[in-house]
Amino acid sequence: MHTLSKLFLAALSLTTLVGAHHPSRAHSRHRRTAGRRQSPNKVYKVQDFYQGEDFINDWDFFTGSDPTSGNVNYQSKSEAQSKGLAYVNDCDNSTVLAVDSTSTVAPGGNRDSVRITSQKSYNGGLFVIDASNMPVGCSTWPSFWTVGPNWPTAGEIDIVEGVNNQATNQMTLHSGTSQSCTIAKSGVSADLFTGQVLGTDCFSTGNADAGCGVEDTDTSSFGYGFNNAGGGVFALLWDNSSGMSVWHFARSEIPADLTAQTPNPSTWSTPAGFWSAQSCDISANFYDHQMVIDTTICGNWAGGAYSQSGCPGTCSEMVANASNYADAQWVINYVAVYQ
Repeated sequence: MHTLSKLFLAALSLTTLVGAHHPSRAHSRHRRTAGRRQSPNKVYKVQDFYQGEDFINDWDFFTGSDPTSGNVNYQSKSEAQSKGLAYVNDCDNSTVLAVDSTSTVAPGGNRDSVRITSQKSYNGGLFVIDASNMPVGCSTWPSFWTVGPNWPTAGEIDIVEGVNNQATNQMTLHSGTSQSCTIAKSGVSADLFTGQVLGTDCFSTGNADAGCGVEDTDTSSFGYGFNNAGGGVFALLWDNSSGMSVWHFARSEIPADLTAQTPNPSTWSTPAGFWSAQSCDISANFYDHQMVIDTTICGNWAGGAYSQSGCPGTCSEMVANASNYADAQWVINYVAVYQ
């Protein structure tokens, strides 16, 4: 997310962006060069557990201009609360982070939205987000990600991300040092991960920031499919010795040990994405990361891909349609960090 352009996805076919999956795409392959994926066999313990008002009080509200050139005005804590864009639902203690869906905004103007960043930073662990709803709608670009200082030097990990009517989640690593960080793409190996590789070189710059992405194959992993399934859980296991793994679990498939807050990822199913430490120097490329939750509008990726998304008109015109953003909101049950 951060300063990414993501324009490479604008060239993908219309069917990819509106939901059809193409296992035959030349870039949609991965191979076993890194060996069998091995998660550490350990029970992780809660380090930080964010829920309810924690997102309001223990995360910072970003108020600068959108680094991805989106049509948004990111709101301060007081502004977001007074406008009903950041609040806690008293019925279930979930936290809502929303895009404004009532104000009149001119085509190409900026609509109010929210972006929050954890005050704490991390150098590894198991990161989990449980949400019952994510922002949907043409022009939207929601994401849950981690990022280090001086992008891209300390790296970025996109755990949940997509645009417009995208049907499946995209997970991406961005590295910015001279230390190699790649993911293989040829061949098939179900014991590594289930997703489809979009790019193999994680190295990113301001002018070439596609990173090494993996597309989930499960339509309940993003957008309307995610929301219609009652939401679910995403988990990133960041282990400097083995690599990065990302899982998505539909609501009915959440592991019992995760529900009990005693997770052991080595017992879980094959992840959707995996970046091996054998082909990526994890500790050299990723450090001092803060977590970020945001929703931008249009911008470099959602705007660039809009004409191929199946959405009507232009992205700039959609900004003016307040009703389009009625469901453009995160409803977060919790975010947890385990060590």
